[in-house]
Amino acid sequence: MTNKNEIASVRQIESKILLIRGQKVMLDTDLAELYGVETKRLNEQVRRNIERFPEDFMYRLTAEEKAEVVANCDHLGKLKYSPTLPHAFTEHGALMLGNVLKSARAVEVSLMVVRTFVHLRELVSGNKELAQKLNQLERKVGAHDRAIAEIINAIRELMTPADPKKKHPIGFAPWEKK
Repeated sequence: MTNKNEIASVRQIESKILLIRGQKVMLDTDLAELYGVETKRLNEQVRRNIERFPEDFMYRLTAEEKAEVVANCDHLGKLKYSPTLPHAFTEHGALMLGNVLKSARAVEVSLMVVRTFVHLRELVSGNKELAQKLNQLERKVGAHDRAIAEIINAIRELMTPADPKKKHPIGFAPWEKK
């Protein structure tokens, strides 16, 4: 069971995870804040240990991506006037940062970041299952709707009076000529 501080941390971290280039990432400024270091120092450690950050762990945003992130995320307004392009770290990159920074807080935060990414993955997979079940239900209901519509049409046909000219009297009618 998680305590209230951990839940608050997960929510805080979730709000800082962005979807860029089809990947869930966190920016260097947000990670620096969580790890309790300056962004400049965090990036300094990344440069010193660049071999630990391949492209699938970390990449630099383009100017267009930076502008979009600043426009869409209120908490990143301070990036607007920064001359450098921020780094985006995947789940593995954020964990590697904890190893590179080598502090007790960095280890604790990196574990929380990983737990948050895992939590988000579980939410997404749960939503996919729910979407599949809704699609199945929609197909079933659609088939039932068609069957019900056919039954209603059949009842309406039975309810409409037959054409009186086609009506034949019951029994023997000697006046009819054949």
